[in-house]
Amino acid sequence: MGILYNIRSGHNVKLFYFIKNYAEMLIPSCFFRARRRRVLSRFKDADDAEVADRINYYCKLAAPYTLSAKDSHTTPIGRVSHSGGASVYFFDTRRWLRWFPSRALVACHWGDVTYVPDRPAFVKSRPIAGDNACSVLLNLDRVRHFTFVHDTIAWEDKSDKVVFRGKIHGKEKRTRFFEMYYGNCLCDLGDTGRHAPRWGTVKMTIREQLGFKFIIALEGNDVASNLKWVMSSNSVAVMPVPEYETWFMEGRLIPNYHYVAIKRDFSDFEERIRYYIDHPEEAKEIVRHANEYVARFFNKSRERYISLRVVERYLRLSSQL
Repeated sequence: MGILYNIRSGHNVKLFYFIKNYAEMLIPSCFFRARRRRVLSRFKDADDAEVADRINYYCKLAAPYTLSAKDSHTTPIGRVSHSGGASVYFFDTRRWLRWFPSRALVACHWGDVTYVPDRPAFVKSRPIAGDNACSVLLNLDRVRHFTFVHDTIAWEDKSDKVVFRGKIHGKEKRTRFFEMYYGNCLCDLGDTGRHAPRWGTVKMTIREQLGFKFIIALEGNDVASNLKWVMSSNSVAVMPVPEYETWFMEGRLIPNYHYVAIKRDFSDFEERIRYYIDHPEEAKEIVRHANEYVARFFNKSRERYISLRVVERYLRLSSQL
């Protein structure tokens, strides 16, 4: 396990992901469509309040609407393809759409979406603020974003410093943070991108980053991709209140309860870190709350149920079921 872990730097292995998904394409979609009602009716927690709340959160649509095949983002389920090159998004979208009629129309906006579509569409990410009902969340690009860890390092055995490794080029928030705190005695920061003349450094595995008490989770193009595994660890995520969210429901995270909150201009960063170094019990409480939050995503049957119900609501409101 240690060798494999180091090879993949603690992240999910994309090769295994693609092998599994290409193999699943051999299974006819009619197999899933025939099982849909049975799978949904068998789920024991179908009436659970948290499940219902999450379905409502991901799909905030309430009123009926129509989709037009003329829209560039709209296509019948049976014709959704990865011809555009976004194969990870294709597989993750197809994973749930294949349970429904192939003729039904759906709209998909793939990639790092930081806007709200004009018409209801499936997205990986959306703005938290404002009316985002047309952005219907699915767990897309999960091989990159939904990584969790089993951290065996106790808080007391971690370094009293903040770590960050990631790409900086073209990411305004990360650039501002590095300009303010690169070289700070509290930090171990490094830019791992190809365009890294100022702050370039070697990559660090997730296991190595777990040696630090604090891990920066800064939004890049949309969300902070490391937030999920940081919150599943015994380290504390440090970040401003997020502006974007995914299936992880970043908009539901509570500042200084699930993560250490810093101002968006980063001006109180040192003060906040020193406070939690001096108050370890409060920091460990944040770790406990973060671990509890992450645990809700571990039940595969429940995640499947919620995902199918989100697609079902989308199609029912457009009068396609």
